[in-house]
Amino acid sequence: MTDDSTTPPTPHKRRPRYAGKYPRRFEDKYKERDPQRHGDTLAKVLASGKTPAGTHRPIMVAEILEVLAPKPGELGLDCTLGYGGHAQEILPRLQPGGKLLGLDADPVELPKTEARLRALGFGPETFLAHRSNFAGLPQVLATHFSSLAPSDGERAGVRVADFILADLGVSSMQLDDPSRGFSVKSDGPLDMRMNPQRGQSAATLLEKIKPDALAALLAENADEPHAAALARELAGKKLSSTFALAHAIRAALPHASRDEADLSVRRVFQALRIAVNDEFSALETFLRHLPECLNPGGRVAILTFHSGEDRRVKKSFEAGLREGIYVDIARDVTRPSREELRSNPRSTPAKLRWARRAG
Repeated sequence: MTDDSTTPPTPHKRRPRYAGKYPRRFEDKYKERDPQRHGDTLAKVLASGKTPAGTHRPIMVAEILEVLAPKPGELGLDCTLGYGGHAQEILPRLQPGGKLLGLDADPVELPKTEARLRALGFGPETFLAHRSNFAGLPQVLATHFSSLAPSDGERAGVRVADFILADLGVSSMQLDDPSRGFSVKSDGPLDMRMNPQRGQSAATLLEKIKPDALAALLAENADEPHAAALARELAGKKLSSTFALAHAIRAALPHASRDEADLSVRRVFQALRIAVNDEFSALETFLRHLPECLNPGGRVAILTFHSGEDRRVKKSFEAGLREGIYVDIARDVTRPSREELRSNPRSTPAKLRWARRAG
């Protein structure tokens, strides 16, 4: 006699198959993007000194915490939230009673980071996320805190910050994802916009720009020694993918060594990214409004990754010290430790500067 109540066996589900020996799509390729299933792979990637795909390792965390010295009850601003690595370390130090406001212009990554921090137990009473470029910092503060009554720690009814952090680097999540077009690591559309819904892509910029303007852009944004030669070959060209641009750069430098050509590829990508996102203009606006967004005695820390960024931060802090806006500033840059450089090579170009608002 058959038992009709017996549950039929679950059909075997085959694992995904890929054309060729290895998966080619970014979404399939990296096991560490699913740490719950592949924790061993994640551990191996970290142990090898690499950044797991789809994540970001915060740089100089200990040094930044020392400079900013977050305390319970304070209001802090993370103006470049990214993956939330710095925010995750700052938030517990603000409790009880403190709050962190995180800004990021990237509509793709910001919701993911907010969900990640919420899952760690940081609710709206502790952490707020706002999609905005840091150039709009005064408006963001007014949006979130204008209803507060004025006091010693507020100006014109808008609460200002006890400390501010800005990490000007591009997050690894953006660099690793070929659909964003930031890197030559994998082929993808030549985009590079932090906010893909606004502005023109890098491909459009190259197609429209004149050689002289491109040469100036490459020199200013990346200190590219072959700026003129590259500009003659790249300006006005239709290059729709990251690999196409990298190939065109190498073809324009037939006598360069492989290492030299690779450096030029990285510099051209950097220069275009800065231009597409108007990064220098946003930084200058941020630095101009920075003092009015800090309480007396407030601290600011800025991580830069390029001489053009560092030069602007240094000059702004020095001018603020001369004018009595800042009572103290970093006399020199702080760089990552040897241990951090070994464990996270992407930290190599980072420079940290800080300043403290006059009381």
